[in-house]
Amino acid sequence: MHRILVIQTAFIGDVVLATALLQNLHAAYPGATIDILVRAGAQELFIHHPYIHLVHVWDKKKNKYQHLFQIIQTIRRIKYDVVINVQRYLATGIITVLSGAKKTIGFNKNPLSFLFSEVVKHAFGTAAHAVGRSAEQDSSTTSIHETSRNHALLASLTTAPVAKPALYPSAAHFIVVQKYQSAPYICMSPGSVWETKKMPAKNWIDLINAVPTNYTIYLMGAPNETALCAEILSATSRGGVINIAGELNLLEAAALIKSASLNYVNDSAPMHLASATNAPVVAIYCSTIPAFGYGPLSSVQFVIESTASLPCKPCGLHGKTACPLGHFNCGNSITTAQLLAPLSLI
Repeated sequence: MHRILVIQTAFIGDVVLATALLQNLHAAYPGATIDILVRAGAQELFIHHPYIHLVHVWDKKKNKYQHLFQIIQTIRRIKYDVVINVQRYLATGIITVLSGAKKTIGFNKNPLSFLFSEVVKHAFGTAAHAVGRSAEQDSSTTSIHETSRNHALLASLTTAPVAKPALYPSAAHFIVVQKYQSAPYICMSPGSVWETKKMPAKNWIDLINAVPTNYTIYLMGAPNETALCAEILSATSRGGVINIAGELNLLEAAALIKSASLNYVNDSAPMHLASATNAPVVAIYCSTIPAFGYGPLSSVQFVIESTASLPCKPCGLHGKTACPLGHFNCGNSITTAQLLAPLSLI
């Protein structure tokens, strides 16, 4: 085995979870060259990554399909021994099939899986689910974590157990965040790509106002979440709250999250940054559920959900742009007492 390509061009959190494959592949084939294909923006996760040789970047927003075929040409020239496609969508199926690799591995839900060398069944759970509801909707479904689902793609390559995702901030990244670490601190990441994954701003405000004042609180997020964090900050009555959304790159954010007393996150990328640095985390689920398999993996972890009986939850695997019923009870009914409880346990 000389050269391996892993394909994961989904959102940041999915890419972070796919780093577990890199851990297993390197352990099984320490002499192999491992490359990865990601969407534009995710490449910064792999700066100085010890197991990654080359990062291919697909810009899905600018000349998407022209760039796609340029990537295919590049991949074909490299002549990979193995291509492992973590995604289930047509475009990555095309890349896989046209890669020219000796072995191509992917999930059966990919439309072009019939052309792969090896096909692995993709499943969200193992238990029976309620009549009329899919496994993706039913909270009673036995959870299979995404890292385990992905690990099944390595069945013919290694018998090692599932690794945890891992990121590798450099010394320079840790130096950047030192200025934030003079006192105990809590990181809060109130954003998400999906609106129904975001705990309402009022809940964040109430939580912040209730946190003991010996903690500095950092509001974190991507540049496009700066306004959300500013809105929350402006409504708080507590001092020691600082909006740093948009100020850190992904590995700097991971470095800050790693040493936080606690990290409050939605079901989104910051939760996976915490998992990849084994940082203590409170994972907040609004419209989605941990049983989908995207839960926290940190040694110290807490999961918060509404305790109300909500037959409408979950309303979708990835969240939605708005509550389909208009009430968003799955988020609004989460209480400050629930959110504060983990602080007494750390």
